[in-house]
Amino acid sequence: MRDWQVKRRERTRRLIELGGLIVKAGLVELTDDDRAMLYGAFLWMANKIRSDGGADASALWRRRGKRAFAAEALPDDHPNAIGAP
Repeated sequence: MRDWQVKRRERTRRLIELGGLIVKAGLVELTDDDRAMLYGAFLWMANKIRSDGGADASALWRRRGKRAFAAEALPDDHPNAIGAP
């Protein structure tokens, strides 16, 4: 396989994974698939990261994301699992 093909496949996989995070977060349903709203939210987030409080916001969002990933990995009957009864 040619180098450009490998790079293109890697890029495609990365984009699919990032899109999956948008779906996983429930943003598609919450925005009724309004791409302008999603893009605006991403621009706001990028500006927040660039701002003076960007490091704090990044740390907070990273912690929340890690906790959500960890909770999804738990068995469904675990009290901390996402969607647990």
